[in-house]
Amino acid sequence: MAYTWQEGSITSHPAILGGEPIIVGTRTPVRAIAEMWRMGVAPEEIPIHLPHLTLGQVFAALSYFADHQAEIVAAIERNRLPVGQLDQIVRP
Repeated sequence: MAYTWQEGSITSHPAILGGEPIIVGTRTPVRAIAEMWRMGVAPEEIPIHLPHLTLGQVFAALSYFADHQAEIVAAIERNRLPVGQLDQIVRP
């Protein structure tokens, strides 16, 4: 069963990213947008990095994050790569 929030912009489905909240029509998790914003990226700049998203979708994700911070922060922590693993990915 799918669930939809924020006037149709945010959804979740158990078969997509384990039911994590995503932008409707994409596999982009709300946590990705929230994490960029928490790192200092302005909402208006996020579609530059994720060009398949509209500014409205970004703001819907940030609104969802504001209402569900504990859930999204926990998802960010669960998906964080350990520093040693990150170094292996980034180094040539």
